[in-house]
Amino acid sequence: MARNKFDIDETLESPFDIRHLKRALVYCGKYKGKIFFSLTLSALSVIAGLFGPMITQYVLDVSIPAGNVTEVLIMSGLFLLTIIVSVLLSVSRSKIMTKVGQDIVYDIRKDLFEHLQRLSFEYYDSRPHGKILTRVINYINSISDLMTNGLINFILEIFNLIFITIFMFFVSWRIALVILCGLPIFLGIMLIIKNKQRRAWQQVSNKSSNMNAYIHESIVGTKVTQLFTREEENAEIFDRLQNNYRKSWMKAVIFSNMVWPTVDDISIVVRGAIYITGLLVFGTGVVSLGNIVAMCSYASRFWQPLLNLSNLMNTFINAVAYLERIFETMDEPISVDDAPDAKEMPEIKGEVSFKNVTFKYDTGPIVLEDLSFTAKPGESIALVGPTGAGKTTIVNLISRFYNLTGGEVDIDGVDISSVTLHSLRSQMGIMLQDSFIFSGTIMDNIKYGRLDATDEEAAAAAKVVGVDEFIQTLPDGYNTVVNERGAGLSQGQKQLIAFARTILADPKILVLDEATSSIDAKTERYLQRGIDHLLKGRTSFIIAHRLSTIRNCDRIMYISNKGITESGTHEELLAKKGDYYHLYNSQAI
Repeated sequence: MARNKFDIDETLESPFDIRHLKRALVYCGKYKGKIFFSLTLSALSVIAGLFGPMITQYVLDVSIPAGNVTEVLIMSGLFLLTIIVSVLLSVSRSKIMTKVGQDIVYDIRKDLFEHLQRLSFEYYDSRPHGKILTRVINYINSISDLMTNGLINFILEIFNLIFITIFMFFVSWRIALVILCGLPIFLGIMLIIKNKQRRAWQQVSNKSSNMNAYIHESIVGTKVTQLFTREEENAEIFDRLQNNYRKSWMKAVIFSNMVWPTVDDISIVVRGAIYITGLLVFGTGVVSLGNIVAMCSYASRFWQPLLNLSNLMNTFINAVAYLERIFETMDEPISVDDAPDAKEMPEIKGEVSFKNVTFKYDTGPIVLEDLSFTAKPGESIALVGPTGAGKTTIVNLISRFYNLTGGEVDIDGVDISSVTLHSLRSQMGIMLQDSFIFSGTIMDNIKYGRLDATDEEAAAAAKVVGVDEFIQTLPDGYNTVVNERGAGLSQGQKQLIAFARTILADPKILVLDEATSSIDAKTERYLQRGIDHLLKGRTSFIIAHRLSTIRNCDRIMYISNKGITESGTHEELLAKKGDYYHLYNSQAI
C-alpha cells in the first residue's frame, strides 16, 4: 500500500545537543531556591543511608565479639534511625520536586500554546494537526519526568557514587579496588546497549506521532469516511500504523530489558570476587568479617546509581530530542505579527483600499497580481468567480491573516500592516461556510467574540437571525451544552448561531464567506432580515456561489485571472453580457 503523510517520521535522530537542555534549564531558574533545598535534602538522605553498612561492620567486628548486647541494641536502633531519616528526607525531596517539575512543565506548555495561538494560517495549512497536538501533549509529557525528578536524580546519583566510593575506600581500599574492576566492563556494555536503546525509543516516538495524527484526522473526517465507505481502507492504514508502533515498542523494550540483567550479573560477579578476595586474605588481619559484609552492601549500592545514571542519560538524550521539537515550534517565526512600531487602529469608518496588491502562498503560483480597488464606507461588495480565483484570499488579506507579497491594503487611509492585529481584527466580523462551534453552552458560543455582553444582548442577537425560537426548544435553552464542532446541531443551526455571534460582536467591517450555503431557502429568506440588519452601516464583503443572495449588493466584482475582470451592479454586469452574465444564466437554467 502506498505511503501517506502519516508514514513520514519526524527526525528525532539528531545528536545530543546540550543547548536544548540549557534552554530548558532557563525554566528552572524561577524555582532555583526550591531546587537547591531539594538537592540539599537529597545529599543528606544519601549520607544518612550510607552509615548503615558502617554500623553493621562495627557490630560484627567490635560489639558481637565483645559480647556487648547493650551496644548491639543501641547500634540496631541507630541503624533503624538512619533508614528512617533517609526515607523521610527522600520523601520530602520528592514532594518538593514533583511540584516544581509540574510547574516547569506547565510553564513550557503555556508558552508553547500561546505561541501556537499566534502562528499564521500558513503554519497550520502545511502540517497535520495531530502532529502539532503530539508536540503539545505527548512530547511535553515525555519531558515531564525529566523536569520533575530527572535533573535532581541525576545530581543525586552522582552524589551517591561519590559518597559510596568514599565510604568504600574508608572501610577497605583493597576490596574497593576489586569492586571498581567491574566498572570498565559495565561501561563498555552500556555504551553498546544505550545507543541502540536511544534510537529504538526515538522510533517509538515517531510511530506514536504518526498514529496520533491519523487518529485525529480520522475522527474529524468520520462522516466523509462513512459516506464513501472507506472504513476498511482506513482500518488497514490504521492497522499498519499501529503495527509499526507495536513493533518499534517491542524492539525498544527488548533493549531496555537488557540493562538491568547486565547490572545484576556484573554485581553478582563482583560480590563473588569480594568473597573470594576476603577468603584469600581473611585471618591475616588485613580484612575482617565486618569489612566483607559492609563492602558487599556497598557493592550492591554502588551499581544501582550506575544503572540509574545510564537510564537517566537515555532519558536526557530522548528528552533533548523532544525539547528540540518543542523549541522548534516555539521558534517558528510568527510571519504575521505586529510591527515594532505598530499603533492602535482607530475606530473604523469602513473605507477599504487595495493598492497594487500581489499575493502568493509560500508554495504555489501567484494568486492575485497588481489588484486595486476601493470599497466606500457602508458599501456592500460581492465577490464572485471560479473556485480558486482568489475570492477568499482577498477577504483574508483584509483581516491580515497573511502578509502581502506586494502592494498595500488600507482601511480609512491607514496601512493595516502598521497597526496591531488585535485592534484591527477586533473590529472585523467574519462568517465562514464552516461555522465552528466550540465546546460549551450556546450562550458561550454567541458571546465568544464579546465576553462582556449581557445575556439579554446575546438573546436579542439570536432573535435577529431567527435562531432564538429553536434555542428555546432545547432542554436548557441558551444554557444547553454542545459538544466540539457543534455535534448534534445541523449545519444550518450552527451557521445561525455563528450569525448571532457576529451580530453581537458589532463589527465595523463584515465578511460573509459562503455564510448561507448550508441554510435552506425558506430559512435564508427569514435570515435575510438579520443580514440586512447586519449590513446596515457596515462595509461588507460577501462571497456567494448562489447569485440570488448577492444581486442587491452595491457592487459585484468578478474575480479571475489574478484580479478583477468585471465590476458593477447586478444590472450593469448583466447588460455587459460578460463572465458574470454567463455565470448568472448558468444558475438560472
